[in-house]
Amino acid sequence: MFRFEHPEYLWGFLLIPLLIVLFVFMLRARQQALNNFGNNTLLAQLVPTMSKYKHTFKFILLMIAIILLLISWANPQWGTKREKVKRKSVDVFIALDISYSMLAEDVAPNRIERARKFSEKLIRGLKGDRVGTIIFAGNAYLQMPLTTDYSAAQLFVKSANPDMAPSQGTAISDAIDLAELSFEQNNKQHKALVIITDGETHDEATIARAEEARNNGLLIFTVGVGSQEGGLIPIFINGRSDYKRDKTGNPVQTKLNVQMLQELAEAGGGTYFNLTDDDKILDALRTSIDKIEKREFEQRMFNEFESYFQYFLFFAILFIIAEFLISYRKNRWIGDKDIF
Repeated sequence: MFRFEHPEYLWGFLLIPLLIVLFVFMLRARQQALNNFGNNTLLAQLVPTMSKYKHTFKFILLMIAIILLLISWANPQWGTKREKVKRKSVDVFIALDISYSMLAEDVAPNRIERARKFSEKLIRGLKGDRVGTIIFAGNAYLQMPLTTDYSAAQLFVKSANPDMAPSQGTAISDAIDLAELSFEQNNKQHKALVIITDGETHDEATIARAEEARNNGLLIFTVGVGSQEGGLIPIFINGRSDYKRDKTGNPVQTKLNVQMLQELAEAGGGTYFNLTDDDKILDALRTSIDKIEKREFEQRMFNEFESYFQYFLFFAILFIIAEFLISYRKNRWIGDKDIF
């Protein structure tokens, strides 16, 4: 398994384009200064040994050295020993509503953005447990199966949006069905489902389906997104912003369905939360999930890594030395040819 021990140092690569822009600007300023001093023929006679290309060549060497140094500081490693590790955890699926009603802006900046941010925080808070993600609108879709790769889980919820759903609606019962199918079949009491939605429109079987899931050992928590006053649903038609309208042409008002989400959580043996208190929700959810009996599972993990930073450091030093030793003058061994 390959990894960087200190991946935060790789942010230094963002400096490379800036350095290139500064170098190009410097070259142009230098050329302008030379043009103001005299024409190219006169300059060639005054400084016949000056190379036109050495500045660029030395800069390229320096850039390569900086790239190698950044990689060296991040310390590339390769896993050399893998062993089985026993862990205890609860399996948690996060079901995120991506219906168009989640675009309403009654909570800033809009419901879907707040839900995504909350989901990312929740995943960070669930470290130690296995996490999976489900997205749903008119149907439910497994976005990521249960995993301990929390970075991947955060990446998936960050990318969730209404355009990913071919049919619209709020099929919460489908999300419950999919979650039950996605848990390991021998897991009867170590699992939870967190549904993040505005509760706008749902099928009548949702509450009964939550009770059935509870009897199968699944605890369901609901997180309401939006306000009871509601808001309009912004859309774009032919590049022009508008609001979603009903058949009569009136803007559709979408409201948070608190009562349904409370009944759903109660039927599922969990708790209802409102997203406006997201920090309190995270603590309460973490406390509630910690009360669930944890299940032991076996995981293969790399526990020994070999470092290879020294190779990158060696070549970085070589390029720095080469850049230092190469002069800005033409090479006297190749006569009048102005090459590296």
